[in-house]
Amino acid sequence: MTDTRKEILLALATEAQTGPALAEQLDISRAAVWKHIEALREQGFTIDSAPSGYTLAGTPEFGGLVVEYQLDAPFTVVYEDSVTSTNNRARELAAEGKEQMVVLADEQTTGKGRLDRGWSSPSGGIWMSILLRPDLPPVHTPRLTLAAAVAVTEAARERGVDAGIKWPNDVLVGDSEEKLSGILTEMEGEADRVSWVAIGIGINANIGAEDLPEGATSLQEQIGTVDRAAFTRDVLDRFYELYQHPDQITARWREYAVTLDRPVRIQQPGTEVTGRAVDIEENGALLIETEDETISVSAGDCEHLRQQ
Repeated sequence: MTDTRKEILLALATEAQTGPALAEQLDISRAAVWKHIEALREQGFTIDSAPSGYTLAGTPEFGGLVVEYQLDAPFTVVYEDSVTSTNNRARELAAEGKEQMVVLADEQTTGKGRLDRGWSSPSGGIWMSILLRPDLPPVHTPRLTLAAAVAVTEAARERGVDAGIKWPNDVLVGDSEEKLSGILTEMEGEADRVSWVAIGIGINANIGAEDLPEGATSLQEQIGTVDRAAFTRDVLDRFYELYQHPDQITARWREYAVTLDRPVRIQQPGTEVTGRAVDIEENGALLIETEDETISVSAGDCEHLRQQ
């Protein structure tokens, strides 16, 4: 979205604005104001005209413009109705030198999770990837996954969903621990420097039970249909706040963790670790207390075991 159109929408959201008043505020011609208004109408915004001026009467249900114009975080949102994978599109944008961008889609045709597993991504969900070029060594990029999980969890809890975080990248709901959201972080860089990071976030939003895989839930199933644009903005703003204050990430992650202080089994290629999850390190590694020692695990599939 251009800054001019964003300013027009923000102005119209508060009160009626005449063409001359908008032209003066934005230092553009009245003809340019009219062209921007028409372009916004073509994008699905309902803008009424009256003697008192233009008013914003309605917004699209979902899309890049409706997310971005009220977004506090300084992201540019690229929206497509359907993509193979938002992380794939983010990778393409990274190759073009882009950053501070969000790829947002209504559906993914080949969504993916960790270890190249398929991820069901039907229409009605929130599928997005945040493209960043952080000044971080690769070992610290898992903190961005933690930040994304915290952002989704807090946005869901704000709306009454009993959400919690399962290490390393899932948001679960309630005692049944049904999956609401998953996060996949991909990156490129050198041994000591990250070139770019794409934090892929999949959220089951307005998806009915018949379209959910076994063991999954959605915001719709928990609390009814949600405003996807508002939820997306909330997640992005919360994520950016943590991105700006990385010292807060692990403390807030601990607050919502459902993995800590319980027995777990971590599956890794060719081996597994079983013990009690006791804490998380600043780099995102899980600390597991076994019968003999405390082990730091940086990656793997986590299974919650029954309490003894």
